[in-house]
Amino acid sequence: MDDGTPGFGIYVHWPFCAAKCPYCDFNSHVRHGGVDQQVFAGAFSREMATMRDWTGPRQVTSVFVGGGTPSLMQPETVGAILSVADDLWGLQDGIEITMEANPSSADADRFAGYRAAGINRLSLGIQALNDADLKWLGRLHDTKEARAAIEMARATFPRLSFDLIYARPGQTPAAWQAELGEAIALAADHLSLYQLTIEDGTPFKALHAAGRIAMPDEDRAAELYALTQEITAARGLPAYEISNHAAPGAQSRHNLTYWRYGDYVGTGPGAHGRFAVDGGSKRVTMAGRNPERWLSAVTEHGHGVVEEETLDTAAQADEMLLMGLRLAEGIDLARYETLAGRGFNTGRLETLQREKLVEPLSNSRIRATPAGRLVLNAVVAELAA
Repeated sequence: MDDGTPGFGIYVHWPFCAAKCPYCDFNSHVRHGGVDQQVFAGAFSREMATMRDWTGPRQVTSVFVGGGTPSLMQPETVGAILSVADDLWGLQDGIEITMEANPSSADADRFAGYRAAGINRLSLGIQALNDADLKWLGRLHDTKEARAAIEMARATFPRLSFDLIYARPGQTPAAWQAELGEAIALAADHLSLYQLTIEDGTPFKALHAAGRIAMPDEDRAAELYALTQEITAARGLPAYEISNHAAPGAQSRHNLTYWRYGDYVGTGPGAHGRFAVDGGSKRVTMAGRNPERWLSAVTEHGHGVVEEETLDTAAQADEMLLMGLRLAEGIDLARYETLAGRGFNTGRLETLQREKLVEPLSNSRIRATPAGRLVLNAVVAELAA
């Protein structure tokens, strides 16, 4: 249940995939020889115990099992990790516990096992609803498998979300409108809709540099974004964040913790955490990305964190601004001013309002307008200056 507070989340990163998608820059790894899930589950348990020592007692508002492809885990592995989290922090009944899954690893018995382990919200990586684009994106499923996975998930879990990628090469507004309409008809109460981006270090980056991927220009991308907002709002799934759409009350509690600049721990290879420490600072933790090296570090040190940072309140204010302006609810001005030690520059704020890039919400909050979200980095830079 979302009570409007930033909250405290636990993120669990399962780093393994059956294949690496050419657009993906997430920390994911293919291990054709298999993975000893029991050994990794033990390492997650040990690292979480260390992090519980770091955070002290906290009231957990959500757990998110991401990846990688968490649906490659056995239900027993998921259950073991959640049981340890419950032992360490105490997971109250009814909190949101999300797990990511791919249609290519969807199975009715496996889904039932995840539900029995405590998963109550599934996030499916659909990405497209036509076979040609699924193949181009490197996905291992086709549209028939995607629809079957959605149907299976709806029958098993109280809550469901799935992802689509748009602004694909050659995609017309008419084609996206039809595909989005089909997605909304299939959806339960939440959709994540991301514009395709070319990320460093991916096969798509090399292909794009070689002129073999023609991305939509800025005007077409903006047209597709505006169309997305219009269609989802009209169909009862308005945007509550730049790329996320939900029916009232169905927003992702875990992701709201990120965007509201709450605290969270991240466990697993490549996972990040941000949580309060004494004196108003925040501790940032970053784990090593290689799964086997992470495993060795946890065995030796009790955690796989390889990099840390301490954020003072001014740095926290900047991060809060960047995250919070992604939300339709905007940011709390008093909280920002407390962290920053100052209010916004009045002249800059008035200019952004005249340009219709930000707007007030009552007297206590501001948010980026739809036009402002298209140039959010520039808006944030102006307000933070």
